Parts: sequence; structure tokens; C-alpha cells
Amino acid sequence: MLTGVNVLKRKLALHDHLQIILEQTGDKFHVKETSAFRTLELDFVLGVTFEYSLADGTELSGSWTIEGDMMKGVFTRKDNGKQLTTTRIIQGGELIQMYSYEGVEARRIFKKA
Repeated sequence: MLTGVNVLKRKLALHDHLQIILEQTGDKFHVKETSAFRTLELDFVLGVTFEYSLADGTELSGSWTIEGDMMKGVFTRKDNGKQLTTTRIIQGGELIQMYSYEGVEARRIFKKA
């Protein structure tokens, strides 16, 4: 349940059918995100700041790091300077992605295809 998130955005998120493919070569990652709304491919290096745009057009700047068995991304919104933290962990064959923004937390679980 996404509490504190605009109702329209919650409804859209329920129907986007997002798929994520992560490929890692050392500290370099290639990510392909495919959903009902867009397809995006991006490359990044751990610890190096890069630009990213959410599906709703929100522009971010930040970087990913590895902390133990978790990927952690800390991003700053360009429109208001507020921080969005995203973590990814693989558990039981699932990718669990968690978001934290202004005290609101959300979790999304991806099953391996």
C-alpha cells in the first residue's frame, strides 16, 4: 500500500507491469526498465553520480552503492532538493525494492522471470 502518494499515481503504479533487468560487470551496471508506460535503459557506475528521470517525469540526481547484500541509491529531486532513498535486495529469488521519501515508505517485489 502506498500511503501518502497521490491517488492517480497509486492507480497508475498498479497497472504499469514494471520489469527490471540488472546486469553487473564489476562496478558497472546496465539496467533495463520496461513498463506499460515506457522503456528505459541506463548505465551507471557504483558511487558515481548520474541523472535519472522517474516514470512521472520527476528528475533526480544521485548514485548507487553496495552495502553488504543490499544496493542503496540516494537521489536528490531536482525540483525541490528533497532526498529519495531506494534500496534493492535479493531475497528468496525475489528482488525487493524499497523506497523512502519524506517519511513515506513503499515496497515493491519483483519475481524472477
